[in-house]
Amino acid sequence: MKQVYLDNAATTALRPEVIERITEVLRNNFGNASSTHSFGRSSKALLEQCRKNIASYFNVSASEIVFTSGGTEADNLALRSAVRDLGVTEIITSRIEHHAVLHTAEQLQSEYGVKLSFVNLDSCGLIDYNHLEALLTSADKAVVSLMHINNEIGNILDVEHVGELCQNHDALFHTDAVQSIGHYKIDLHAIRIDFLAASAHKFHGPKGVGFCYIRKESGLKPLIFGGEQERGYRAGTEAIHNIVGMDEALKIAYTNLDDEKAYVSELKTYFIQQLKKHIPGVCFNGGCEDQGNSTYTLVNVWLPIAPEKAPMLQFQLDLKGIACSKGSACQSGSNQQSHVLSAILDEEQLNQPSVRFSFSIFNTKDELDYVVDVLKDFVSS
Repeated sequence: MKQVYLDNAATTALRPEVIERITEVLRNNFGNASSTHSFGRSSKALLEQCRKNIASYFNVSASEIVFTSGGTEADNLALRSAVRDLGVTEIITSRIEHHAVLHTAEQLQSEYGVKLSFVNLDSCGLIDYNHLEALLTSADKAVVSLMHINNEIGNILDVEHVGELCQNHDALFHTDAVQSIGHYKIDLHAIRIDFLAASAHKFHGPKGVGFCYIRKESGLKPLIFGGEQERGYRAGTEAIHNIVGMDEALKIAYTNLDDEKAYVSELKTYFIQQLKKHIPGVCFNGGCEDQGNSTYTLVNVWLPIAPEKAPMLQFQLDLKGIACSKGSACQSGSNQQSHVLSAILDEEQLNQPSVRFSFSIFNTKDELDYVVDVLKDFVSS
């Protein structure tokens, strides 16, 4: 049976070079980076070199990069400290954020009584910037938390514009950039972003590691207490092999960005064309058909399938060796509809299946042809 992996928004395969680099570090640099002997110093040197390397991709100081276990921890670190330590009384976000942000915001509302406000969206799920400015105008001390690229429908946020709005209204700006880091360049010196979350496994790096960008002199305080690792921001022995793997994956991603972006963009365009050609009535959720407003790495497809057949679609795709998802991987196993699609689709549309297909450099047009054939057979059967 053919195996086709099109769930790269959930996680990506490690690049062979990353596996080799991680293995090398596991073998030769196993010392604790906090130890003062030669083994520890060797690990510490690697750790700080990775920090400098990663900071250089975003035009910031190495001291502004804090290593975490991934995007969820980075989101929690920024939002919880903003409310607990920085005097924030209102969180402004959207209803289509990742649950790492939404559930954290809801918990902070419960714990601290902060006001939770949601910016309006258009029918494609794009942010209403005029409404965002209105919310900021009426806010006392706010943090805006809006993701750079939506993980389900691929919408791209104008982070530069949001940063300007936040700066003009003395608000903090946090962005979950898990879906964009490694796929887009972001100059954090030029754009007014206070906190940014990233995760290595979204750009062919290892799971269990990411980073939080924390702008200098932000006043942010730790989420995890213990030792003095990460300059006190994040206690716990650093996983040097994972951090080095993340650095290697990011280096390759940005070195090859133009060529790989062109290749994956072509896959997305081709896939959309073939779906339209072979499946009459197919639609694309959010702005994912428009590569000007949507990432080149995914499409969210609405299929004209009878509601009684809809529950079988995912099962049939899996039987045919096709890996994709109906939404965020973090919701797998849940019977609930995607909260992102629920915010932009009507009830009739929600009764028919939507599937997210997300691409990487390891995919081919032949694989996409196979997927289209399987979908065409299922729709017409």
